[in-house]
Amino acid sequence: MALSEKIAADLKDALKHGDKDTVSVLRLVKAAMKNREIEKKEPLTDGDVQAILKTFVKRARESIEQFSRAGRTDLAQKETRELTVIEGYLPKQLGEEELKETVRTVIREQGASGPADLGRVMKAVMARIQGQADGKLVNRIVKEALDAQ
Repeated sequence: MALSEKIAADLKDALKHGDKDTVSVLRLVKAAMKNREIEKKEPLTDGDVQAILKTFVKRARESIEQFSRAGRTDLAQKETRELTVIEGYLPKQLGEEELKETVRTVIREQGASGPADLGRVMKAVMARIQGQADGKLVNRIVKEALDAQ
């Protein structure tokens, strides 16, 4: 089942069960998917849907951080619930240790020797993990590994 079909089916289930939080999140996602489909003028692939979901995840994480700093725990909790729903449709995220091991492997394979090779290593790592980690986290880990060389 395609990711977009799964989202549509889950939206129907959430409507049937009266899960207001899930319904509101999935409606926003479906609207973004429809807008992207109109822009693209062709049906969305699972990769396109994942890119939309990643945008929502990034936005939610930023909102959680800002709400927490402002002392608005109620809004931070709402965003956290929404984030949980959205992350359910994305591939399992790698842990920091798994990511560090992948970075070390790529650095060895690429023959990278220092910070000048950051772009080359980042490109290879991001291709290998295919959305299983946040780009900022990957960048930090790659920088640390290359600086230690």
